Amino acid sequence: MTNEKRSIGDKISVVRAAANTAVTAGGGGDNALVTGVIIDRAAHGWPESMVVAIPWLTTLAAAATLTISGVVQTGPDAALASVRTLQTIAATVVATGVVTGGQGTMEVNVPLRGADRYVRLNFTPDLSAANTDTAALSAVLVFGGAERLPQ
Repeated sequence: MTNEKRSIGDKISVVRAAANTAVTAGGGGDNALVTGVIIDRAAHGWPESMVVAIPWLTTLAAAATLTISGVVQTGPDAALASVRTLQTIAATVVATGVVTGGQGTMEVNVPLRGADRYVRLNFTPDLSAANTDTAALSAVLVFGGAERLPQ
């Protein structure tokens, strides 16, 4: 048996990927792209995989939905001037008709082998109803499989 640390926190790095976002159906933030933060993989030990986690909280009318889609981008420069798509996140209904409010987290596994130094998550929340439904979202990336443990 090896003498390696057994705490999961010693093996992963969690990074804020986007600002908190408030959405009102048919209004502010609805079906609008949320541009994420550009993250330097080198600062996190060159991870080879990550989980995109988008926590959400919503109040929906009986038949209404919250759908989230997105894209993980990568590029060799800090401004992502030469950006390419690493993985597309298909539009997924994450909540349906939760009148009293619901919450959850959309999670997507993303392999990073072949990714460039910098990555960014962009996502789009879409409420199906108009005027009354609301949602609050944020996003984090959970890096794992690094060449060296996070600092």
